[in-house]
Amino acid sequence: MDPGTLPPPDLPAIDPGWAQRLQAEFSAPYFAELKQFLVGERSRHTVYPRGNDILRAFHAPAFGAVRVVILGQDPYHGPGQAHGLCFSVPKGIPPPPSLQNMIKEIQRDTGATASGNGDLSHWAEQGVLLLNATLTVRAGEAASHQGHGWERFTDAAIAALSSGRTGLIFLLWGRHAQAKEALIDQDRHYVLKAAHPSPLSAHRGFLGCGHFSATNEILQAQGGRPIDWST
Repeated sequence: MDPGTLPPPDLPAIDPGWAQRLQAEFSAPYFAELKQFLVGERSRHTVYPRGNDILRAFHAPAFGAVRVVILGQDPYHGPGQAHGLCFSVPKGIPPPPSLQNMIKEIQRDTGATASGNGDLSHWAEQGVLLLNATLTVRAGEAASHQGHGWERFTDAAIAALSSGRTGLIFLLWGRHAQAKEALIDQDRHYVLKAAHPSPLSAHRGFLGCGHFSATNEILQAQGGRPIDWST
């Protein structure tokens, strides 16, 4: 598919590069079952994020523009928090605890100032893929949509990046993210691992990990521009 063309009408309106590489997933029987599951869930429960934001991570960055990958587990399950980018919240929503710890580490590691804004959309615009393993959740029930097909879909996205790109930096925080390491060709890419930024584990290796400055050093060594990690 030419990058300038639109995806076929049976595919979601995401970046054409992503649409091309995920077309087989969208067409697979498990994805039809996942959609039916979501229809049922929405008929009985509040589900986050809203429909237009479920695949937001595949709008920006474009497949060919990804430079850094941050993997999360599932969306925030509180009102107004989830908007399709892992760890991020919309403007005006207070940063949740894990994001607060990320901001602390950014300040310590890079000296960046924090505005209190938890919207990380500007990271995505610079080439940071903010991808949860599971892309929806029932309100108030963490991990409630795990095991219904999203993991297969997002694993396919990670595998597509691993095989179709080179020199990407994968930030794997916590055991859940690190379980995805097997999908990444480390002869082609960089993998940085640390504890999860959750208050339960941040002091066991996330705070002090230096991943934000290390990522920029790798990008600059490749001749690329650094990420502006400010929030």
